[in-house]
Amino acid sequence: MIAATAETSPADSYHGFLGSLEAADEYAAVDAALGLVDAGVPAERVLLELVAPAQVEIGERWARNEWSVAQEHAATHISERVVAAVVARVNPRPTRGRVVVACMDGEWHALPPRLVAEVLRLRGWNVTFLGASVPAADLVSYLHRHDAYAVGLACALPMRLPYAHRVIEACRRSDVPVVVGGRGFGHDGRWARRLGVAWAPDAPSAADLVADERALRRVQPADLSPQFADGEYASLVRRRGDLIDGALADLRDRVPGVREYAPAQLDSTVSDLGHIVDFLAAAVYVDDASLFAEFVEWLVAVLVSRGVPASVVGLTLRHYAGELRDSPRAARFLGAAGAPLDAGARSR
Repeated sequence: MIAATAETSPADSYHGFLGSLEAADEYAAVDAALGLVDAGVPAERVLLELVAPAQVEIGERWARNEWSVAQEHAATHISERVVAAVVARVNPRPTRGRVVVACMDGEWHALPPRLVAEVLRLRGWNVTFLGASVPAADLVSYLHRHDAYAVGLACALPMRLPYAHRVIEACRRSDVPVVVGGRGFGHDGRWARRLGVAWAPDAPSAADLVADERALRRVQPADLSPQFADGEYASLVRRRGDLIDGALADLRDRVPGVREYAPAQLDSTVSDLGHIVDFLAAAVYVDDASLFAEFVEWLVAVLVSRGVPASVVGLTLRHYAGELRDSPRAARFLGAAGAPLDAGARSR
């Protein structure tokens, strides 16, 4: 192997690597990554300083409507091939216990936890990566069968937090320490702390945490009892279908163009209406208005990039607030998230 020099850096290869992903050139992308490994750059650095930032950019290009879903999927698949090639080139052998890494059921963003799994593997752990959307019962059964030392769980979307909490508790009842990561727990881990689970902001931190058993098990209990008492979360879940149907009917009345939507546009609209309810329910679950406000801000940016006025989101938030007058925290969260949209509409 060629010794790494001060000039050898994944950053120097980043733009070319990103260009290979944009061109869907798997061979060039793999060659770029393996070239760095062969030049002496540690495989962990290649994964975290080349593949990971490129994947963030891929997601941002989709959000800005610069890339289609097909382009994003093709680039992500190539990134997964690159990860496999890099780790195969190094071919680490396990010297430590088994760690299981998985995505929550319903979570399909598998590449970030795959990077965590491979960093753990590079650091000597015997890693089993279960991939995307693993049902809780199957996960717990696997942990028992294979005597896992720890389990790493990924959650990319905060709307999955209520389910994540149930999975975390199921793993704990199996006496398997849990570490979580992903944007679903907040950029600073605030919602992981609310759920009382160890959180890592990135792959190296996750590896360090898994290696420190005392830190892994030293977490505060979940802080959720007050909001469970009023039943708002359960009510939102029960009413989800009716809320979506009502919001769609309201949009058809108020926004004439909605009545002319093609089936694909209608499906997207129904999906967005459902996501609004799901993120609102998650915000109520962890009692944090910022969770919902941040989602609404993101949703508006995505929809505006696709030609949908921000006012349409404002209409839906007001409709939901009217329907949820008997749910004070949900109504308050809706009002707080919609206030900037209302202010923007008045200023125009």
